[in-house]
This record gives sequence, C-alpha cells and structure tokens, in this order.
Amino acid sequence: MSCLFCRIAAGEIPATVVFEDDDLMAFEDINPQAPMHVLVIPRAHISTVNDLAPGHDVLVGAMVRRAGLLAAERGYAGSGYRTVFNCNADAGQTVFHLHLHVLGGRTLAWPPG
Repeated sequence: MSCLFCRIAAGEIPATVVFEDDDLMAFEDINPQAPMHVLVIPRAHISTVNDLAPGHDVLVGAMVRRAGLLAAERGYAGSGYRTVFNCNADAGQTVFHLHLHVLGGRTLAWPPG
C-alpha cells in the first residue's frame, strides 16, 4: 500500500488522530495553515472528488458533518471555519486520497490562494 492516507488509516504511519469510526478518520494536518487544521478522510481509498460515485453520497455527507462537529468541539462553529476539498494538482491536491480540510481559529482570506 503506497497511499500515505491509506497507511495512516491502517495505523502504519502515526498521526494525531482526533476522530475515527468504521468509515472515517480525522487527524491533525502536519503543516497546519490555521490554529485548527484537521483532515477528514474516508478509510476507503478514493483518489479525488472526480472519483466519487452516487454510492458515496452518504460517506461525503458524513465527512462534512464530522467537519462541523470537530469545529464545534473546538469552539469555532460560531466564529467560522472553512471546509475545502482540493481536486487534482492544479487545485493543490498533493495526496491523492480524498480528504476534507477543516480550518479555523483565524480570519481566512477570500479568495483563497
């Protein structure tokens, strides 16, 4: 298995895990861009948003819901937070395993980078 996030989900590479269940895992980004920068990933390997199928709708919904819960747990739901899926290299995706960035704790500029 060569996918970095698959290896993290399998416990082969350490991460600061903040949530996990049978379908999802969330862990701290190793290069945080805000005081809260968590990645929410599916345990199943899906390379990009382009690879999502209708059967993944519940999974993606669970990822977004988990992002909101993590923001609320950390006290950022009221002040605001950002959720981002990057899709492919030109959008900044560097690990080709679907992941949702959850950022909060500072004012985030628009448009992003």
